[in-house]
Amino acid sequence: MNFEELGLRPELLKAVEKLGFVEPMPIQEQVIPYMLNENADLVGLAQTGTGKTAAFGLPILNMIDVNEKKIQALVLSPTRELCIQIANDLKHYAEFIPQIKVVPVYGGENIVTQFKELDVTPQILVATPGRLIDLIERKKVSLSEIRYLVLDEADEMLNMGFIEDIETILQGVPEDRRTLLFSATMPAEIADIAKRYMKNYHEISVGIRNSGAENVEHFYYMVKAQNRYLALKRIVDINPDIYGIVFCRTRQETKEVADKLMQDGYNADALHGDLSQAQRDYVMNRFRIHNLQLLVATDVAARGLDVSDLTHIINYNLPDENEVYIHRSGRTGRAGKQGVSISIIHIKELHKIKALEKITKKQFTRLMVPNGLEICKKQLFHLIDKMENVQVNDEQIDVFLPHIYKKLGYLTKEDIINRFVSLEFNRFLDYYKDAQDINIEDRPSRNKRSKDDRNNRNDDDRRSKSNDSRRDDNYKENRNSRRGRSDDGDYPERGTKVRMKINFGGSSDKVTPKNLLGLINSTTDDRSISITNIEISDKFSFFDVYADQAYKLIDAFESQPRKGYYVDLVNNDKQYGKKQKREKQEYDKRAEHKRKERKKSDKNKGKRRSGRRSDKK
Repeated sequence: MNFEELGLRPELLKAVEKLGFVEPMPIQEQVIPYMLNENADLVGLAQTGTGKTAAFGLPILNMIDVNEKKIQALVLSPTRELCIQIANDLKHYAEFIPQIKVVPVYGGENIVTQFKELDVTPQILVATPGRLIDLIERKKVSLSEIRYLVLDEADEMLNMGFIEDIETILQGVPEDRRTLLFSATMPAEIADIAKRYMKNYHEISVGIRNSGAENVEHFYYMVKAQNRYLALKRIVDINPDIYGIVFCRTRQETKEVADKLMQDGYNADALHGDLSQAQRDYVMNRFRIHNLQLLVATDVAARGLDVSDLTHIINYNLPDENEVYIHRSGRTGRAGKQGVSISIIHIKELHKIKALEKITKKQFTRLMVPNGLEICKKQLFHLIDKMENVQVNDEQIDVFLPHIYKKLGYLTKEDIINRFVSLEFNRFLDYYKDAQDINIEDRPSRNKRSKDDRNNRNDDDRRSKSNDSRRDDNYKENRNSRRGRSDDGDYPERGTKVRMKINFGGSSDKVTPKNLLGLINSTTDDRSISITNIEISDKFSFFDVYADQAYKLIDAFESQPRKGYYVDLVNNDKQYGKKQKREKQEYDKRAEHKRKERKKSDKNKGKRRSGRRSDKK
């Protein structure tokens, strides 16, 4: 099938041809005819990079009334970058329909500038949820004439805590509008939105629902936790032409890994939440034009990032949510190209690999971390290949050649090759000459281990754990004792939720569900934590969270006592509740002691200032 067979107007076909589109991608082949010929709502399930923007953009542009100067189509996007990208794509598709105006609105830019853009009402508005609600409240945007509503990357908006904003917007658009929801995965919350706000929707799924991208191969390396960075360097060195993203769990880890890579001579930089928008744009521009080979990022910072030719995704840490892994790996292998997703794990994370294999319907292959000889061989032949394929500009170098021939005339061909290789290659030879094997053996199967062997191994593991790991395991043991621990010690199923409370409540304007989500996001630096069923009272706020994420909240707030907030489980575990109460009492004592010390210090400072004034008199 070609684009002419889809029924698009000539101006759109002309734009598609100019953009170099030849045949529609699978999602486009199914969505475009359905949009043009049917009237029902639509749920489209497909990975990022499969052509979803054209799938909904082309039919909407085909159906827009160019003579009506009102917002007829609204596209909601989770991030600033994706918002801008969608708007630019729609403008390219509408290049030969000048009457159509597309305007993006998003946070992080002066709202006055966007006011001016909206002085002439566009037919299509692309927006992030927060900025859109702001513009609606300021009476600058009206959704009363919306005919087409698109929720793009709906699962990302859910992960970022936009669920309440989305519901607010959905309640404000006409009931007879047509809704299109696009998502890479279909978690329960997205399915609930579809049921409540969409009418007899039709589902189009490219590939298997909630599965990984088809063109991506999945590999993992298994090392000790302390060798994770060494493994990363070897993975990069064994792939000389790598162009990819390294995903870390926290912004601090992102900074540390990026700094180490740059210090070790790698062409890398970091992308995290502490960067200003100008710094973020600078890093992203360098990465897009291949001035950077590696981008080290958190999931939050990388949302909305669109780079079509990534060769590798490297999971420095596996994410807590399987859906997040699907999003990460879906950033490579796009537009029909092949991609590679690599995970660096330790032995206790093997169960996560098995879980990912089930949800992605893909096999994950274990690779051995290469040794020094393998890396040196790969780098050497990569260097030779570059030399063989280099473009020689005779005109520019002819003037220098006589002097070079004279300078090197005493060397044989073998001497020149040896010196050339040594000049370019000595750092690898020196670094890897004594490199150790950092692979770890897979543990024997359970059927081959005796009960005593298993107990001894568990005892050794417990003795070697750090304080953070012990707190993690204590929580899991307490929780599993309530629910019935599984044979392999896995977390409970993702659907299990627990009730939590936080000392964040009252009648202040600042105490809203949105601000509560903001507080949790800023403290944990992890927007993959799903918060639902929020209830705010006079002194506390209550909410539900998945059981396997509760301990992360507790640890995050414990590590930042200066904020004065703490979270606790509600009627879930008396033993753990007593521990939290005891820790809170200790925190209160420390806080009171610090308050008295500050008061005493301020009093002494006041006396010293008073004494200096009296001396001057």
